[in-house]
Amino acid sequence: MSDDTLQPYDDDDIPVIDPKGQMPGLPGYIREKQDAAEKARYSYEQNWLQAYKNFRGIYDSSTQYRDSERSKVFIKTTKTKVLAAYGQIVDILFTNKKFPLVVESTPIPEGIAEFAHMETPADQVVQSPFGFPGDGMQIPPGGMELENPQQNLGMYEGMGLKEGPALLGEAQVQPAKEMAQRMEKEIHDQLLDTDAVNVFRKAIFEAALLGTGIIKGPFNYYKKVNKWQRNEETGEREYTPYEKMTPRIEPVSAWDFFPDPSGTSIDDCEYVIERHRMNRQQIRSLMLRPHFDATAIENVLAVGPNYVDKYYEDTIREDESQSYYTESRFEVLEYWGVLDASLARSVGLDIAEDMGAFDQVQINAWICGNEVLRCVLNPFTPVRLPYQAFPYEINPYQLWGVGVAENMEASQKLMNGHYRMAIDNLALAGNLVLDVDEASLVPGQNMDIFPGKIFRRQSGVTGTAINGIKFPNTAPENIQMYQISRQLADEDTGIPSIMHGQTGVTGTGRTAAGLSMLMGSAGLSMKTVIKNIDDYLLKPLGEAYFQWNMQFNEKVEDIEGDLEIKPRGVAAVMQKEVRTQRLTALLQTVANPMLAPFIKIPNLMKELAISQDIDPDLLVNDANEAQIYAKMLQGMMANAQQGTGAEASPASQQQGMASDGGLPDGPPRTDDSGRGNSTIGVGTAPGAGEAGFTGNSPEVEE
Repeated sequence: MSDDTLQPYDDDDIPVIDPKGQMPGLPGYIREKQDAAEKARYSYEQNWLQAYKNFRGIYDSSTQYRDSERSKVFIKTTKTKVLAAYGQIVDILFTNKKFPLVVESTPIPEGIAEFAHMETPADQVVQSPFGFPGDGMQIPPGGMELENPQQNLGMYEGMGLKEGPALLGEAQVQPAKEMAQRMEKEIHDQLLDTDAVNVFRKAIFEAALLGTGIIKGPFNYYKKVNKWQRNEETGEREYTPYEKMTPRIEPVSAWDFFPDPSGTSIDDCEYVIERHRMNRQQIRSLMLRPHFDATAIENVLAVGPNYVDKYYEDTIREDESQSYYTESRFEVLEYWGVLDASLARSVGLDIAEDMGAFDQVQINAWICGNEVLRCVLNPFTPVRLPYQAFPYEINPYQLWGVGVAENMEASQKLMNGHYRMAIDNLALAGNLVLDVDEASLVPGQNMDIFPGKIFRRQSGVTGTAINGIKFPNTAPENIQMYQISRQLADEDTGIPSIMHGQTGVTGTGRTAAGLSMLMGSAGLSMKTVIKNIDDYLLKPLGEAYFQWNMQFNEKVEDIEGDLEIKPRGVAAVMQKEVRTQRLTALLQTVANPMLAPFIKIPNLMKELAISQDIDPDLLVNDANEAQIYAKMLQGMMANAQQGTGAEASPASQQQGMASDGGLPDGPPRTDDSGRGNSTIGVGTAPGAGEAGFTGNSPEVEE
């Protein structure tokens, strides 16, 4: 098996299509569904084409020019806005190079205990085998992995733990939270292992440009892992690669995606179709995937390429010579959705006998021409369509969203029109136009003008045969309208020009308060976009990864429980805008030594680091490291005090703290000597003749 071979599914029980039972009925059924979906999305295709042209700076054939217009300039503000939105979204979601997905136990977990405790003092800790970066890697005594995890306490079952919160002095664990942390770590590792960040970036870019981003998966993928190990007999290193099954996701272009026309979301669709453009090698490689019919693939190769360009592909490629793009390409349609039981039986699927002819089953089928390359029952449990389509801006009645380019289409046209007018006017105003009286000149003269040119006049008054005309300069008015149109684009998109580096901001943005208002308004608009990504991409994708691990990942048998996927895209925005201020204020509050014992200082420092785009694992010490550095600091302070004089007291005592750095041992001692080595005592001042009065004679003091 090659290292790049995709394994969408790995279930030997999935029925394989019977080549003898192939009928043209299934290809015809899928073609009919594709035609319906393509007709329904035609108006959106027109919007996508216009968005792409505005992004690339291309005028379409519908643009009308006056005969007097010379300039064909195109202001690529759409491109600037789209890239600004794309960059900001990527920066928000992946600012710490971590996926904004969190797995948590539900508020009241079912099937597993929320808290468990051990009825012995927790005077020691042991290393946790299920740690994750930042958690300290510690669990109470008895924490160890079991071969046969139970349901109630999970991996802690049989360790002498009892369900329920711990009392003071007892060791406590959270089995449900531990399960959630292990699942979260596994999903993040799978995403990083398959370079999912680039997949997200491609989908986010298309969402910003066209309005909708699409991601396919997760599905099974066998990744080749390079491994070297030393031979025990020869002592030499040997190359021993192996294949590792892991879930994988892929980006899908909106141009190649045909959903159910009646669906307003993926969950609402009865079917989806993905269009593939493959060469001969890619068609042959399908034989290596499970449940593909080799005979059907050979028939497809024998017939030859069948790919036909869509009307919009000429524009997308910006090239009208398309023959070399498709002369050796095959059109393959991948269908996910419902199918009548009778038609499913006709292609060899094993359907339950009690199902009627018009009862529907969920299938996955691949067709090319009239050949069925693959047809199996939907392998996922629970059944789902392995696609996530997320809008940049929600269209409440359609699956397709609205992108940046569509929002500013009108303002883009206004900017182009006024800028062309300004340039044409400057060309006239910057050049002298001549008014020539040919009757006053000698016939047959060359009318070209250059320095030292001589015109021969035969009649008339001097200076009247040739007159220069100066056209007025109206470019400032057109430039003003261009600036207004640009501001309109800012309002249409919710992306102020200052966010993508425009200088010379006027109006509200000239003051600090106004600039803050502009950035705040942009933040509100971007929060809405991020919330759409949370709801329509991150949450369903995280749930799909969870279900994949539960169904296919044999290494996580003990990861179970009542878990919930929570996207953190909007939380990332809050971290940048608000959380830093709130956490800093809280840190100042807990500086009071009376409140410090009630606050989890390490967790507070981690959250503060995250809010400032800093990896807490690189900055915040764990409990052991913190203790070491605290002792080092105490030593440095003690050395500094020793250098001030013999009467200098320890720093901890000067600050009202105990000698070991803890809370004070008792009330501060008073200073009756007047030398200022401690706090001032409470009482009355000595009078004349009393001990301590500075005006006494030496005899009285004696």
